[in-house]
Amino acid sequence: MAKGLGKGLQALFPGESLAKAESVEQVHVKSIKVNPYQPRKIFDESAIQELSASIKEHGILQPIILRKVGSAYEIVVGERRFRAAKLAGLTEVPAVVRILTDEETMEFAILENLQREDLTPIEEAEAYHNLMENLGLTQEQLAFRLGKSRPHIANHVRLLSLPQKVRNYITEGKISMGHGRTLLGLRKKEQIILVAERVLKEGINVRQLEKLVQRMNEDVPRETKPQKNVDLFLAERESTLRDYFGTNVSIKKTKSKGKIEIEFFSEDDLERILELLNE
Repeated sequence: MAKGLGKGLQALFPGESLAKAESVEQVHVKSIKVNPYQPRKIFDESAIQELSASIKEHGILQPIILRKVGSAYEIVVGERRFRAAKLAGLTEVPAVVRILTDEETMEFAILENLQREDLTPIEEAEAYHNLMENLGLTQEQLAFRLGKSRPHIANHVRLLSLPQKVRNYITEGKISMGHGRTLLGLRKKEQIILVAERVLKEGINVRQLEKLVQRMNEDVPRETKPQKNVDLFLAERESTLRDYFGTNVSIKKTKSKGKIEIEFFSEDDLERILELLNE
Protein backbone atom coordinates (compact mmCIF):
# COMPACT_ATOMS: atom_id res chain seq x y z
CA MET A 1 0.00 0.00 0.00
CA ALA A 2 1.31 3.45 -0.84
CA LYS A 3 2.27 5.40 2.26
CA GLY A 4 -0.08 8.28 1.50
CA LEU A 5 -3.00 6.01 0.65
CA GLY A 6 -2.51 4.13 3.89
CA LYS A 7 -2.69 7.41 5.78
CA GLY A 8 -5.85 8.30 3.90
CA LEU A 9 -7.56 5.06 4.85
CA GLN A 10 -6.48 5.34 8.48
CA ALA A 11 -7.74 8.92 8.58
CA LEU A 12 -11.25 7.61 7.99
CA PHE A 13 -11.03 5.29 10.98
CA PRO A 14 -8.61 6.87 13.52
CA GLY A 15 -7.29 4.47 16.11
CA GLU A 16 -8.57 1.45 14.18
CA SER A 17 -6.31 -1.08 12.50
CA LEU A 18 -7.34 -1.86 8.94
CA ALA A 19 -6.34 -5.45 9.51
CA LYS A 20 -8.40 -5.74 12.70
CA ALA A 21 -11.01 -8.49 12.66
CA GLU A 22 -14.55 -7.13 12.46
CA SER A 23 -18.00 -8.60 12.79
CA VAL A 24 -19.02 -10.19 9.50
CA GLU A 25 -22.67 -10.74 8.66
CA GLN A 26 -24.51 -12.30 5.74
CA VAL A 27 -26.45 -9.70 3.74
CA HIS A 28 -29.02 -10.52 1.04
CA VAL A 29 -27.89 -9.32 -2.39
CA LYS A 30 -31.32 -7.80 -3.13
CA SER A 31 -30.87 -5.34 -0.27
CA ILE A 32 -27.50 -4.09 -1.59
CA LYS A 33 -27.11 -1.06 -3.87
CA VAL A 34 -24.02 0.00 -5.80
CA ASN A 35 -21.94 2.94 -4.62
CA PRO A 36 -22.90 6.20 -6.41
CA TYR A 37 -19.37 7.45 -5.69
CA GLN A 38 -17.69 4.49 -7.38
CA PRO A 39 -14.95 6.01 -9.56
CA ARG A 40 -14.72 2.94 -11.79
CA LYS A 41 -17.04 3.23 -14.80
CA ILE A 42 -15.78 0.23 -16.77
CA PHE A 43 -15.64 -3.28 -15.33
CA ASP A 44 -13.75 -6.02 -17.17
CA GLU A 45 -16.47 -8.60 -17.81
CA SER A 46 -13.98 -11.43 -18.39
CA ALA A 47 -12.34 -10.67 -15.03
CA ILE A 48 -15.78 -10.66 -13.36
CA GLN A 49 -16.52 -14.06 -14.89
CA GLU A 50 -13.19 -15.46 -13.66
CA LEU A 51 -13.87 -14.14 -10.17
CA SER A 52 -17.37 -15.59 -10.31
CA ALA A 53 -15.98 -19.02 -11.15
CA SER A 54 -13.57 -18.75 -8.21
CA ILE A 55 -16.42 -17.73 -5.88
CA LYS A 56 -18.46 -20.74 -6.99
CA GLU A 57 -15.58 -23.02 -6.02
CA HIS A 58 -14.12 -21.30 -2.96
CA GLY A 59 -16.70 -18.75 -1.85
CA ILE A 60 -15.98 -15.06 -1.10
CA LEU A 61 -12.67 -14.98 0.78
CA GLN A 62 -12.79 -11.28 1.72
CA PRO A 63 -16.04 -9.63 2.94
CA ILE A 64 -17.27 -6.56 1.10
CA ILE A 65 -17.73 -3.32 3.04
CA LEU A 66 -21.20 -1.79 3.23
CA ARG A 67 -22.94 1.10 4.93
CA LYS A 68 -26.57 1.25 5.98
CA VAL A 69 -28.74 3.62 3.95
CA GLY A 70 -32.36 3.55 5.13
CA SER A 71 -33.59 -0.02 4.94
CA ALA A 72 -30.94 -0.99 2.35
CA TYR A 73 -27.16 -1.26 2.20
CA GLU A 74 -24.74 0.58 -0.07
CA ILE A 75 -21.41 -0.79 -1.26
CA VAL A 76 -18.37 1.10 0.00
CA VAL A 77 -15.70 -1.34 -1.18
CA GLY A 78 -16.09 -4.58 -3.12
CA GLU A 79 -18.33 -3.93 -6.11
CA ARG A 80 -16.37 -6.41 -8.26
CA ARG A 81 -16.90 -9.13 -5.67
CA PHE A 82 -20.59 -8.19 -5.43
CA ARG A 83 -21.07 -8.39 -9.21
CA ALA A 84 -19.22 -11.70 -9.37
CA ALA A 85 -21.25 -13.11 -6.46
CA LYS A 86 -24.53 -12.24 -8.21
CA LEU A 87 -23.22 -13.84 -11.41
CA ALA A 88 -22.35 -16.94 -9.40
CA GLY A 89 -25.94 -17.12 -8.18
CA LEU A 90 -25.29 -16.28 -4.53
CA THR A 91 -28.28 -14.90 -2.62
CA GLU A 92 -26.20 -13.61 0.31
CA VAL A 93 -22.70 -12.20 0.64
CA PRO A 94 -20.42 -11.79 3.69
CA ALA A 95 -20.10 -8.14 4.61
CA VAL A 96 -18.81 -5.72 7.22
CA VAL A 97 -21.28 -2.88 7.87
CA ARG A 98 -19.81 0.47 8.87
CA ILE A 99 -21.29 3.84 9.77
CA LEU A 100 -19.99 6.33 7.22
CA THR A 101 -20.92 9.77 5.93
CA ASP A 102 -21.27 10.48 2.20
CA GLU A 103 -17.85 12.15 2.24
CA GLU A 104 -16.20 9.20 3.99
CA THR A 105 -17.87 6.76 1.60
CA MET A 106 -16.60 8.68 -1.40
CA GLU A 107 -13.06 8.96 -0.09
CA PHE A 108 -12.86 5.33 0.99
CA ALA A 109 -14.15 4.07 -2.38
CA ILE A 110 -11.73 6.26 -4.32
CA LEU A 111 -8.75 5.41 -2.13
CA GLU A 112 -9.44 1.69 -2.47
CA ASN A 113 -9.56 1.96 -6.26
CA LEU A 114 -6.41 4.08 -6.40
CA GLN A 115 -4.61 1.42 -4.39
CA ARG A 116 -5.41 -1.09 -7.11
CA GLU A 117 -3.81 1.25 -9.68
CA ASP A 118 -6.00 0.02 -12.54
CA LEU A 119 -8.33 2.98 -13.00
CA THR A 120 -8.23 4.56 -16.45
CA PRO A 121 -6.62 8.04 -16.54
CA ILE A 122 -10.07 9.62 -16.97
CA GLU A 123 -11.56 7.65 -14.06
CA GLU A 124 -8.60 8.70 -11.93
CA ALA A 125 -9.02 12.34 -13.00
CA GLU A 126 -12.73 12.27 -12.15
CA ALA A 127 -11.92 10.69 -8.78
CA TYR A 128 -9.49 13.50 -7.94
CA HIS A 129 -11.97 16.13 -9.12
CA ASN A 130 -14.79 14.66 -7.04
CA LEU A 131 -12.64 14.50 -3.93
CA MET A 132 -11.58 18.14 -4.31
CA GLU A 133 -15.11 19.33 -5.04
CA ASN A 134 -16.87 17.38 -2.29
CA LEU A 135 -14.23 17.58 0.42
CA GLY A 136 -13.18 21.15 -0.34
CA LEU A 137 -9.53 20.24 -0.96
CA THR A 138 -6.94 22.04 -3.07
CA GLN A 139 -4.72 20.07 -5.43
CA GLU A 140 -1.83 20.45 -3.00
CA GLN A 141 -3.91 19.18 -0.04
CA LEU A 142 -5.20 16.24 -2.07
CA ALA A 143 -1.69 15.36 -3.26
CA PHE A 144 -0.44 15.26 0.34
CA ARG A 145 -3.44 13.26 1.49
CA LEU A 146 -2.99 10.61 -1.22
CA GLY A 147 0.79 10.51 -1.25
CA LYS A 148 0.88 11.72 -4.85
CA SER A 149 2.82 14.60 -6.40
CA ARG A 150 1.03 17.86 -7.16
CA PRO A 151 1.87 17.64 -10.91
CA HIS A 152 0.43 14.10 -10.98
CA ILE A 153 -2.90 15.40 -9.69
CA ALA A 154 -2.85 18.47 -11.95
CA ASN A 155 -1.97 16.53 -15.10
CA HIS A 156 -4.84 14.12 -14.57
CA VAL A 157 -7.44 16.78 -13.71
CA ARG A 158 -6.54 18.78 -16.85
CA LEU A 159 -7.70 15.82 -18.95
CA LEU A 160 -11.27 16.64 -17.93
CA SER A 161 -11.11 19.78 -20.09
CA LEU A 162 -10.82 17.59 -23.21
CA PRO A 163 -13.95 17.08 -25.33
CA GLN A 164 -16.00 14.08 -24.18
CA LYS A 165 -15.26 12.20 -27.41
CA VAL A 166 -11.51 12.44 -26.79
CA ARG A 167 -11.93 11.49 -23.13
CA ASN A 168 -13.75 8.38 -24.36
CA TYR A 169 -10.82 7.53 -26.62
CA ILE A 170 -8.51 7.63 -23.57
CA THR A 171 -10.90 5.57 -21.45
CA GLU A 172 -11.16 2.96 -24.21
CA GLY A 173 -7.37 2.84 -24.54
CA LYS A 174 -7.42 4.08 -28.13
CA ILE A 175 -5.07 6.97 -27.27
CA SER A 176 -2.88 7.50 -24.23
CA MET A 177 -2.90 10.06 -21.46
CA GLY A 178 0.22 11.52 -23.10
CA HIS A 179 -1.76 12.06 -26.30
CA GLY A 180 -4.51 13.77 -24.33
CA ARG A 181 -2.15 16.12 -22.55
CA THR A 182 -0.46 17.02 -25.83
CA LEU A 183 -3.81 17.72 -27.51
CA LEU A 184 -4.55 20.23 -24.75
CA GLY A 185 -1.60 22.24 -26.07
CA LEU A 186 -3.50 23.12 -29.25
CA ARG A 187 -4.26 26.83 -29.31
CA LYS A 188 -7.37 26.28 -31.44
CA LYS A 189 -9.41 24.05 -29.15
CA GLU A 190 -11.92 23.29 -31.89
CA GLN A 191 -9.20 21.27 -33.62
CA ILE A 192 -8.73 18.80 -30.75
CA ILE A 193 -11.26 16.21 -31.94
CA LEU A 194 -10.06 16.36 -35.55
CA VAL A 195 -6.43 15.91 -34.51
CA ALA A 196 -7.36 13.07 -32.13
CA GLU A 197 -9.09 11.29 -35.00
CA ARG A 198 -5.99 11.80 -37.13
CA VAL A 199 -3.92 10.20 -34.34
CA LEU A 200 -6.17 7.15 -34.48
CA LYS A 201 -6.18 6.93 -38.27
CA GLU A 202 -2.43 7.39 -38.76
CA GLY A 203 -1.16 5.72 -35.56
CA ILE A 204 0.68 8.87 -34.48
CA ASN A 205 2.75 8.47 -31.31
CA VAL A 206 3.10 11.12 -28.60
CA ARG A 207 6.40 12.55 -29.85
CA GLN A 208 5.05 12.86 -33.38
CA LEU A 209 1.92 14.51 -32.01
CA GLU A 210 3.98 17.04 -30.06
CA LYS A 211 5.68 18.10 -33.29
CA LEU A 212 2.34 18.24 -35.11
CA VAL A 213 0.78 20.40 -32.41
CA GLN A 214 3.78 22.73 -32.45
CA ARG A 215 3.49 23.16 -36.24
CA MET A 216 -0.25 23.79 -36.02
CA ASN A 217 0.23 26.38 -33.26
CA GLU A 218 2.83 28.19 -35.32
CA ASP A 219 0.38 27.99 -38.25
CA VAL A 220 3.24 27.84 -40.75
CA PRO A 221 2.95 25.41 -43.70
CA ARG A 222 5.64 22.74 -43.54
CA GLU A 223 6.82 23.38 -47.10
CA THR A 224 7.38 27.14 -46.53
CA LYS A 225 9.16 26.83 -43.21
CA PRO A 226 12.93 26.30 -43.44
CA GLN A 227 14.18 23.21 -41.61
CA LYS A 228 15.87 24.07 -38.35
CA ASN A 229 18.49 22.06 -36.54
CA VAL A 230 16.89 20.58 -33.44
CA ASP A 231 18.77 21.14 -30.17
CA LEU A 232 18.25 17.75 -28.53
CA PHE A 233 19.26 19.10 -25.11
CA LEU A 234 16.63 21.86 -25.24
CA ALA A 235 14.02 19.47 -26.67
CA GLU A 236 14.57 17.12 -23.73
CA ARG A 237 14.29 19.99 -21.24
CA GLU A 238 11.08 21.17 -22.92
CA SER A 239 9.65 17.68 -22.54
CA THR A 240 10.60 17.60 -18.84
CA LEU A 241 8.99 20.99 -18.22
CA ARG A 242 5.84 19.97 -20.12
CA ASP A 243 5.53 16.92 -17.88
CA TYR A 244 6.01 19.03 -14.75
CA PHE A 245 3.66 21.89 -15.61
CA GLY A 246 1.13 19.83 -17.53
CA THR A 247 1.01 22.33 -20.38
CA ASN A 248 2.93 23.34 -23.50
CA VAL A 249 6.38 24.79 -22.75
CA SER A 250 8.85 26.14 -25.30
CA ILE A 251 12.47 27.20 -24.84
CA LYS A 252 13.76 29.75 -27.33
CA LYS A 253 17.48 30.45 -27.43
CA THR A 254 19.64 32.96 -29.29
CA LYS A 255 23.42 33.35 -29.16
CA SER A 256 23.51 35.25 -25.87
CA LYS A 257 20.09 34.87 -24.29
CA GLY A 258 16.76 33.09 -24.47
CA LYS A 259 13.33 32.73 -22.94
CA ILE A 260 10.98 30.06 -21.62
CA GLU A 261 7.30 30.30 -22.55
CA ILE A 262 4.70 28.46 -20.46
CA GLU A 263 1.15 28.37 -21.81
CA PHE A 264 -1.98 28.64 -19.68
CA PHE A 265 -5.63 28.45 -20.72
CA SER A 266 -7.58 30.09 -17.90
CA GLU A 267 -7.17 32.03 -14.66
CA ASP A 268 -7.31 28.78 -12.71
CA ASP A 269 -4.68 27.25 -14.96
CA LEU A 270 -2.43 30.29 -14.45
CA GLU A 271 -2.87 30.04 -10.67
CA ARG A 272 -1.98 26.35 -10.82
CA ILE A 273 1.24 27.09 -12.72
CA LEU A 274 2.21 29.94 -10.39
CA GLU A 275 1.77 27.65 -7.39
CA LEU A 276 4.05 25.08 -9.05
CA LEU A 277 6.67 27.79 -9.64
CA ASN A 278 6.55 28.70 -5.94
CA GLU A 279 7.12 25.12 -4.75
